[in-house]
Amino acid sequence: MLSPIVHALQVRLFVALSACALLYILCQPLSFQGYSRVPDGKPLVRAPCRQCAVVSSSGQMRGSRLGKEIDRMECVLRMNQAPTSGYEEDVGTKSTIRVVSHTSIPLLLRNQSYFFKQSRETVYIIWGPTKMMSREKVGMTYRTLLKVKEMYPSLQIYTLTERKMAYCDEVFQNETGKNRMKSGSFLSTGWFTMILAMELCEQIFVFGMVSDSYCREKNHPIVPYHYFEKSKLDECRMYLAHERAPRGGHRFITEKAVFSHWAKRRNIVFTHSSWAGG
Repeated sequence: MLSPIVHALQVRLFVALSACALLYILCQPLSFQGYSRVPDGKPLVRAPCRQCAVVSSSGQMRGSRLGKEIDRMECVLRMNQAPTSGYEEDVGTKSTIRVVSHTSIPLLLRNQSYFFKQSRETVYIIWGPTKMMSREKVGMTYRTLLKVKEMYPSLQIYTLTERKMAYCDEVFQNETGKNRMKSGSFLSTGWFTMILAMELCEQIFVFGMVSDSYCREKNHPIVPYHYFEKSKLDECRMYLAHERAPRGGHRFITEKAVFSHWAKRRNIVFTHSSWAGG
């Protein structure tokens, strides 16, 4: 029989070793096959993130003073051309991953010194239709990415594979019952960002994203569509216009209803605005 002291020491040792083993597993790099590096086609390989901030480009972020909280997260995911410079107090400074639509590449090129020279550690994930992103036929967007890579060799650029794009369409249909193409819908960058976040992150904090019911609420605050633009177009008007468009619209409101559903079974928290689902 072991003495109580020896037994207690063995238990503590087992717990410590188990914790170390778990930490080792969590820190091991994973291969994300749906994301293909430019130009060699190798998959994205990196360790998973314990906590992620998904930062919306919404005007909801103006005056939020959430920058320090966002920067405390292990990984920060941003979208398209949303800047941090000049908005640090509200949106932070860290950019671990930036998910970018093929249509936003020209906007990044307008400010190359900011996006490509100063953010060497940022991983860029680019999505778009096959005709624009094809490697075999060298689609227009992919051709641009090759040129960017030549100019900035250390830049980390990945594209969604054709199979991954099809998977994202399938998820949309499974969640909504609607075929994306037949319903005239275009998935938003937020959709691809949330799917990546669920693959990469143990816990997801979404900053600045409103709920699917927000725009129907009386007296909801009117904010710009983007926190970094001076456009008078408000967020809800843009969301509703896209939601009602017969063809070619992002289904922002539908997507947010899906995100709320995901939050009920995944570790997703919506903050500023806080809403049910998280």
